[in-house]
Amino acid sequence: MFIRTDDVVVILSGDDKGKRGKVVRVLREADKVVVEGVNLVYKHMKPSKRNQQGGRLSKEMPVAVSNVALLDPSTGRPTRVGVRYTADGTKELYAKKSGSTLRVLAKANPKYATAK
Repeated sequence: MFIRTDDVVVILSGDDKGKRGKVVRVLREADKVVVEGVNLVYKHMKPSKRNQQGGRLSKEMPVAVSNVALLDPSTGRPTRVGVRYTADGTKELYAKKSGSTLRVLAKANPKYATAK
């Protein structure tokens, strides 16, 4: 899974289809992500000492990773991603549609550098 906290993603399906948001939390064991302002539900709170007023609180729930896609920085549209090695041996995450680099995954390793 190449989605990390603070990545900007687009929701591909469901009630919030088309919405964009920042990833707040990644739940790797469940293959889910929590996206800011997406998949909101109401949590009904009974009045207590901690929450004296009670009422309905809006809360973000996890979304399946298969239903989100990273944004391509050059086009601003959702894209699939891949991993490649650059000429100096740096491992990077790139957008499949435009080929632009999203982030560096590993520092330059001479073992993966292309000889010229």
